[in-house]
Amino acid sequence: MPKIRENMKIIGKNGAHVGTVDRLEGNRIKLTRKDSPEGHKDHHHYIDTKYVGAVEGDTVKLSVNADAVPKSEAA
Repeated sequence: MPKIRENMKIIGKNGAHVGTVDRLEGNRIKLTRKDSPEGHKDHHHYIDTKYVGAVEGDTVKLSVNADAVPKSEAA
C-alpha cells in the first residue's frame, strides 16, 4: 500500500470528505483537529487503517462510506 502522508485528504467510499491526515501512528490515522466534530475541537480523532481501501495521489480512499467511519478519540 502506498504511504499515507501528512495533509492527505481522506474520503469515504461515497466520495464524501472525512478528514485530513495529521500523521500515521501505528495502525491508526490521526486526523487534524480542524476535522474533529463540533464540541471535540480540543483533541484529535483517529481512523483505523483497516478501513483504508486505496491511496491514490494525495487522497486516502476508505472502504466504507464517510458516515459509517468509526472514529476513535485520543486515549
